[in-house]
Amino acid sequence: MMKVLLAALVSGACALIAPSMMGARRVAPVARSTTEETEGPATDDAAYGASHTSFYTTAEKQESYDALEYILKEKCKDEKLSTVVNEMLDAVARITEALRTALVTVEGSANTFGDVQLTVDVIADEIMWETCRNSAVVLEGASEEEPEIKECNPDGQFVVCWDPLDGSSIVDNNWAVGTIVGIWDKATGLIGATGRDQVTSIVALYGPRTTVLVALDDGVYEFTYGAEGQEADWICSRARVKISPDCKIFAPANMRAAQDLPGYKELLDHYMENRYTLRYSGGLVPDVYQQFTKQQGVFSNPTSPASPAKLRLAFEAAPFGNLVEKAGGLTSDGVSGGSVLDVVINAVDQRTALCIGSTNEVERFNEMICMIE
Repeated sequence: MMKVLLAALVSGACALIAPSMMGARRVAPVARSTTEETEGPATDDAAYGASHTSFYTTAEKQESYDALEYILKEKCKDEKLSTVVNEMLDAVARITEALRTALVTVEGSANTFGDVQLTVDVIADEIMWETCRNSAVVLEGASEEEPEIKECNPDGQFVVCWDPLDGSSIVDNNWAVGTIVGIWDKATGLIGATGRDQVTSIVALYGPRTTVLVALDDGVYEFTYGAEGQEADWICSRARVKISPDCKIFAPANMRAAQDLPGYKELLDHYMENRYTLRYSGGLVPDVYQQFTKQQGVFSNPTSPASPAKLRLAFEAAPFGNLVEKAGGLTSDGVSGGSVLDVVINAVDQRTALCIGSTNEVERFNEMICMIE
């Protein structure tokens, strides 16, 4: 069965690439009429037959799209928070432009974890640090490349943690990678806080287009950078995105752990035997981000003694967890079965197991891996 899974992994990756090669549609000038995405995918099992294993967007072309500034004015009542969101998206725009021209080469250095740093890692990290140090509202910053909290502005309000370019092992293949940002208020700080204390989180996906998910007052919004024909740099491409409780898409990380965890092997077999669609690239950002575009999905990354947890709680799991739960999904810490947002952050570089996505599938993971009845 594991050989079948690996074979499906290859074919699934190829299928993932094809839709992204379709030409972009021209859109109309910015206005104020963004459509909410509140309906999940069809749940009729007949729709998931062997001849229907691809999932396409349900977003329909609109005559106009709201600009970032308008959405923040309406959906982010905290002016300081609106400022930091604007600043983070400005940084993402700069990273986007840098990635278009930068070669992927070894920088000749390593981060705190001993990972080889690539030129693009360093560029993205420098842009994030420059943004935070020039901000009037960022009190402290911490980068996954150098997990140490550093002061940016003594009069600032927020603690910002980021993974500047998640997916360094696949960026040389020109696959989609991303930036992950978690933001805490100075009232809680980072150490001793939880992911639930975040005031917002942001995830950017760099692919054929650059899109960003942002947690705002009433849900999760997606913004697209530099859309053709738009007057604004950022337009709202999806409003109040929802993740369905059911899914037929799975992204299984850390499959080595299946050799140590019988429950994980059984779970992977369940996905294959029930003809779930495999969509896994090995990059956390694209593999979880698809849950918002497809409005369904589950990403699993359990831990075992021989295959320990690799995901960083503050830099990766907590920011994504905040977005997924605000969109109606569920998260698991992979051990107790509780939400990853309730795990106390005791160290900047703290690691965690993770399952995240459609509620019913995360609950299945808890039953089979965490033995939660």
